[in-house]
Amino acid sequence: MAERPEDLNLPNAVITRIIKEALPDGVNVSKEARRAISQAASVFVLYATSCANNFAMKAKRKTLNAGDVMAAMEEMEFERFLQPLREALQAYKTGQKGKKEATEQKRKDKEKKADLEENDKSQEEDEEEEHMEEEQEGENEEEEVEN
Repeated sequence: MAERPEDLNLPNAVITRIIKEALPDGVNVSKEARRAISQAASVFVLYATSCANNFAMKAKRKTLNAGDVMAAMEEMEFERFLQPLREALQAYKTGQKGKKEATEQKRKDKEKKADLEENDKSQEEDEEEEHMEEEQEGENEEEEVEN
């Protein structure tokens, strides 16, 4: 754990991007204002995490989950953010499910391709064996004719 709250500041690039996305074009934000927003965001994250952790501890769990965060938001009187938070969580879960399905499909396709390649290789070996047997039979017939 960090010794000072300043050690836990969010990256400036992330804060700058969030600020730009939140404001209309042409609005400038001073360096001092960006720093204040960054510190406020860090304090908010620390406070929300602490509140969510309290809910997890009450439930005798060591792992925070989305329900803990939702309860913390309500406790902190940020109810108006609950619906957008639920929607974002649902979008995340849907995206993760899609990624998982895509990964599974790739794995299946890879296995199928490997099986096909193995069958092709096996078939080539069988054909090669047949060809060698035919050559051997041909040589045996030639020897019989000579004798």
